[in-house]
Amino acid sequence: MASATQKKPMRGYHLLALLPAIGLVAGIPFANRAEPYVLGLPFLLFWIVAWVVATSAIMGTIWLLDRRRAAPERAP
Repeated sequence: MASATQKKPMRGYHLLALLPAIGLVAGIPFANRAEPYVLGLPFLLFWIVAWVVATSAIMGTIWLLDRRRAAPERAP
C-alpha cells in the first residue's frame, strides 16, 4: 500500500512547466514593441496574454499526462 506522502519521481514532461516562465521572461525583450497590433492589442500585450492562455494549456496537458500515468496504479 502506497503512503500518501510517498514522493513520486519527476517525469520529463514536468519540465513543460518551465516554458511559460521562459516565454514571458526571455521573450519580453524581443516582443517589446508597440507595433504591430494583433487582435487590436499592441504586440507586447498580445504576447503576455498569449502566454497566459498557453500556460493553462500546458498545465492541463501535464495534468492529463499525470492522470493517464497514474491510472494503472489505481486499477484494482
